[in-house]
Amino acid sequence: MVKMKALAGAITLSAFVAACGGAAEEAEPTTDEVVTDETVTEEPVTEEATTEEATDEGAAEEETADAAPAAGGEFATKDGVAYASLTGDAAAGKTVFGKCRQCHVVEPGVNRVGPSLAGIVGREAGSVDGFNYSKANAESGITWSEEKLFQYLEDPRGVVVGTKMIFNGLPKAQDRADIIAYLKDPS
Repeated sequence: MVKMKALAGAITLSAFVAACGGAAEEAEPTTDEVVTDETVTEEPVTEEATTEEATDEGAAEEETADAAPAAGGEFATKDGVAYASLTGDAAAGKTVFGKCRQCHVVEPGVNRVGPSLAGIVGREAGSVDGFNYSKANAESGITWSEEKLFQYLEDPRGVVVGTKMIFNGLPKAQDRADIIAYLKDPS
């Protein structure tokens, strides 16, 4: 029975990882098994986690501070692209949003694995009623401006360290701008 639960958990997690971050040009994350009293699950292992294990806390904090580019200020992205330099296409964003549909919808009040994204632009992080957010997200103090969403969608775990979201992010700046255009008006 325990082996069956472990297998089901691993398959479910694999489906979420494939749906959220399985773009062909991205490398698949490796996994570590986590064993509890009754089940075995797999958790993604990131380069950050590997680096932190190999260094002391001070060095890991220093590396995290150096991860974002100095130019660009509060909304700096890893690829250095500014949101203002792009024009989002809502129709293209609806297509790209297919990567998000496994966990999110744009209908108000409908939460799945992730919270509803209806009305996200301008909303405070961790504020959708009925969704159990990670402490990191609920206490982030973020207001989801278009610029902040653009940054977050590139590297969710880098922007909100400790988030429960397992999505690897969207490396293409235009895809991020298109999703934001769609989220602003999903009709």
